[in-house]
Amino acid sequence: MLVGEQPGDYEDVAGKPFVGPAGKIMDRALEEAGIDRKQVYVTNAVKHFKWEPRGKRRIHQKPNSREIAACRPWLEAELRLVRPKLLLCLGSTAGQAIFGPSFRVTRERGRLLSAKLAPKVVATVHPSSLLRQPDEESRQREYAHFVADLRVALRAAGEK
Repeated sequence: MLVGEQPGDYEDVAGKPFVGPAGKIMDRALEEAGIDRKQVYVTNAVKHFKWEPRGKRRIHQKPNSREIAACRPWLEAELRLVRPKLLLCLGSTAGQAIFGPSFRVTRERGRLLSAKLAPKVVATVHPSSLLRQPDEESRQREYAHFVADLRVALRAAGEK
């Protein structure tokens, strides 16, 4: 099960998670890591798109702890129904929804963890962070780290 932050503009319009630019990167990385997206349940920790207008565009705003807490019952219900072998948190908001506000992806990235809500958890960056890298070299390096984190999750999901 993959848990992202919140819907983005494309996702809000489509009503489906990870269908915009970050979703395209995620799909490519999943395929490269050997994970079939059709076999993975994909959701978000926060269920609404928080944004501010900027001209004709809707610009993403990071959800706060109250919004994360307000949406937690839905995430818990999804976990009870899906009963995933492994939970992959994409980004800090997803990690904080599972582990609490002190969770930092930068410290825990790519490691097999355990939480009250899921016995096997791996956290990594949100694929949208790859879009914000300053140059092509950084994008390639961070993408390779992202794929490596997905492979850690795949191996951990197969372990008993």
